[in-house]
Amino acid sequence: MFAGWADAWEAMGSPLMGALGRALGTVLDETTETGRRVLNWQGDFRGDAVPIRVTGGLNALRRSGQAPGIEALYPPNDLPPQGEVEAILKRELPKLDAALAPWLGHAPQTNEVGRSGVIWPALMLISARTGLPLRLFELGASAGLNLNCDRFRYDLGGAKAGAVKSGVHLSPAWHGPPPLVAQPVVAERRGVDINPLDATDAAVGERLMAYCWPDQEKRIERLKAALALAAAYPPALDGGDAADWTEALVEPQAGHATVVFHTIALQYFSADSKRRIADHLHRRGNAASADAPLFWVRFEDEYEDTDIAPTLKMTSWPGTHEEHLADAHPHGSRITWHGPAA
Repeated sequence: MFAGWADAWEAMGSPLMGALGRALGTVLDETTETGRRVLNWQGDFRGDAVPIRVTGGLNALRRSGQAPGIEALYPPNDLPPQGEVEAILKRELPKLDAALAPWLGHAPQTNEVGRSGVIWPALMLISARTGLPLRLFELGASAGLNLNCDRFRYDLGGAKAGAVKSGVHLSPAWHGPPPLVAQPVVAERRGVDINPLDATDAAVGERLMAYCWPDQEKRIERLKAALALAAAYPPALDGGDAADWTEALVEPQAGHATVVFHTIALQYFSADSKRRIADHLHRRGNAASADAPLFWVRFEDEYEDTDIAPTLKMTSWPGTHEEHLADAHPHGSRITWHGPAA
C-alpha cells in the first residue's frame, strides 16, 4: 500500500519520504488504531492520499516536540539505514498512536507554492494574447497561497518575470523554449475549498508545514515566504463545493479575462463535481467574446498510476481552443514547456 508512494517520493527528490513510506508499509499493523484504520481504509486509498496523512501527522508531532523518539529520522540528522528507520517507527508508533490517528481524518492540504511556476507562464500567455486584466478563480485553493502568484518572482528558462523584489522566488529546472513574458494585472482573485485554511493563522501555517517534506529545505523556505506574503495580502476564500461555487460565480465579464485554474486538485473532487465544472465552463464559454474571454487552466495528474508527468492544459473561449502547454514535476520543480515561445 505504501511501496508505490515511497518510490514516487524518492523519485521526486526526498530520500527521507521514501524511507518513511517503505518503513510504514512494513510496521503498520492491527495493534494500533492508526494501523487498523490504514489497513482497513474505507474509501479511495490513493485519492484520499492516506500515506500523506500519516507522514504529515508524524512530521507535525515531530515539529511540535511531541515525538522526540523519531527526531533522529529528520534533518539536520543524517538519514539512518532503512532497518533503523523501521526499528524506530516500530518502537515509537504505539506511543504516538493517540495523537497520530486523528490526522487520518483530514485530507492533506499542501498548498504547494512551486506550482505557481507552472501556472504563471499560462497567465502571462493569456495576458499577452488578450491585453486584459485577469479575474482569477482557483478551485481547491487550500489556503489560497497561489492566488498571490502575481506577487512571486520567477526565473523561467532565463525569462525573468513577476514581482522582482518578492521573497517568494521560483526558478524551476526549465526545458524547452522560454515562455512569452508579460506582466499580468490581476483585477480580482478568489478561491474555493471544501476546507479553506486561514493563511494568517499560525496554527494553519504549522499544518501546511507538516505536509512539506522535511528534507527539502528550499520548499520549506518558499512556504514560509509565501505565508508571510499571505499575511500581508490575505487571499479571499470561500468554503464549499467547487462545482456549486463555479456555477454560482464564474461568468465571462466584459473588459476582463476570466481564468479558472486548479493545481493537482481534481483527484479530491467527486466525479459529479468534475462533470459539473466542465459542463458549466463549456456552457459559459459559449457566451465568451474577444472582450470577455474565458480560460480554464489546469495542472493535473491526468495519467494516474503511471510515470507520465502531470500536464498543464488550457481551454480558451470563444472558440473552444485546447492547448497542451507543459508537462511538469508535481511540485513544479521541473517544467517542460510546449507552449508559445518568447
